[in-house]
Amino acid sequence: QVQLVESGGGSVQAGGALRLSCTVSGRTFSAYSMGWFRQTPGNEREFVGAISYAGVNTYYADSVQGRFTISRDNAKKTLYLQMDSLKPEDTAVYYCAAAAKTFSAGSWLRSPGRNDFGFWGQGTQVTVSS
Repeated sequence: QVQLVESGGGSVQAGGALRLSCTVSGRTFSAYSMGWFRQTPGNEREFVGAISYAGVNTYYADSVQGRFTISRDNAKKTLYLQMDSLKPEDTAVYYCAAAAKTFSAGSWLRSPGRNDFGFWGQGTQVTVSS
């Protein structure tokens, strides 16, 4: 089993920055490609970005490309999401997720669905005010 715990959410003004962290325990963190999703009330959970299990490749949704950066520290078993130039439309609950299969990476990470991830954190709220 894999347990994920997000932290770092909060409130910030437009143009500001936040860094989310996702600490993973349980199985070998370095074996899992990881992703970030976000969700607003009444809407589907949407893909934000992903990183391959070795950290070599990263992928982003068009809406955050150039503003958000995903990274991972396999020694610390931690996934990060650096969010810069935040906009009010970035307001959401942010979730980290671990891939359903180990050592799985490739083109599917460009636009993964929820079913591609088998383990989820509880979410952390990010609020961006104008």
